[in-house]
Amino acid sequence: MKIGVVGLPNVGKSTLFNAITEAGAESANYPFCTIEPNIGVVDVPDERLNVLGKMYNTQKITPASIEFVDIAGLVEGASHGEGLGNKFLSHIREVDAIVHVVRCFKNENIIHVNGSVSPLRDIDIINLELALADLEQVSKKLEKDEKLVKTGDKSLIQSVNLMKKVKTALEQNKPARSVMLEEDDEPIMKNLQLLTAKPVIYVANVGENDLGKEDNDFVKEVKSFAQKDNSKCITLCAKIEEELASLPLEERGLYKQELGIETSGLEKLVKASYDLLGLMSYLTAGEKEVRAWTIKKGTKAPQAAGKIHSDFEKGFIKAEVVSYQDLVDAGSFVKAKEKGKVRIEGKDYVVCDGDVILFRFNV
Repeated sequence: MKIGVVGLPNVGKSTLFNAITEAGAESANYPFCTIEPNIGVVDVPDERLNVLGKMYNTQKITPASIEFVDIAGLVEGASHGEGLGNKFLSHIREVDAIVHVVRCFKNENIIHVNGSVSPLRDIDIINLELALADLEQVSKKLEKDEKLVKTGDKSLIQSVNLMKKVKTALEQNKPARSVMLEEDDEPIMKNLQLLTAKPVIYVANVGENDLGKEDNDFVKEVKSFAQKDNSKCITLCAKIEEELASLPLEERGLYKQELGIETSGLEKLVKASYDLLGLMSYLTAGEKEVRAWTIKKGTKAPQAAGKIHSDFEKGFIKAEVVSYQDLVDAGSFVKAKEKGKVRIEGKDYVVCDGDVILFRFNV
């Protein structure tokens, strides 16, 4: 999974990236500090892996991972080449979802590219630039494909009809993801790689003094917008998250307690990302390795096995399945089996979050 972290200059975007990846992306108080996208691969926090690792005395623990991409700050006119323009837009087309960082704090020492703090204005600027870029792309492709349809190439009719719907939505200042899709439309939309078709998580970045309090007026605005946009919204303080990330692991828990923080920004982002994209994890466990595998909710056993290796899917015979909690309660796989907690599932079994699975296959 690849997540793009975006926002106007100086909203806390790179600070948040530093915090969640500990990758040390440059963060400074001037526009376009980030020019090339910084990339950090982050382990998905999952305490279940540590528990299973101890149970199996495993040699290796491999969590699921998310790739975060810190993309250069946008400004008004980026779709026409202002700021870093199309360089920014090309990077964002490659991600699965967008984390849109919005400044929700006042600080006279940190300049704002537009002179004042206004979350809804900032959101509108970025969303408009993305929509304008999509509109230009769709219009060009639509013009080209309509000519081909007239020559007798009927294979493009469905694509042309979908692009007309998308073009109408964009002209009405609505994102491409607002267009209702038929099942056959989904691969066409995916191939278009439209910016406004990507799901969004809005991150309301608050100041240190607002952490743990009721949402300030800025945050309320962002949450209200996200709800209307059918998007996710989380609140955090990027500066404090960065401070937490700089501490040794053994000191972070105590600092979180002092601040009244129960969940880290990374944990919030991971949960929101999984929810937004309809993802979950199943687990495999043994002496050699305990591992989490990320799949779409609703995935059946053979396809889940295919995440490990294509041969597992091709030669799928059955799956031995036990829920994580039943396995932990039993104390071992053998004891779980003795208690009747291990099930034999076939090709139609829909995998559940936290299933611990042993696949049987033959190739």
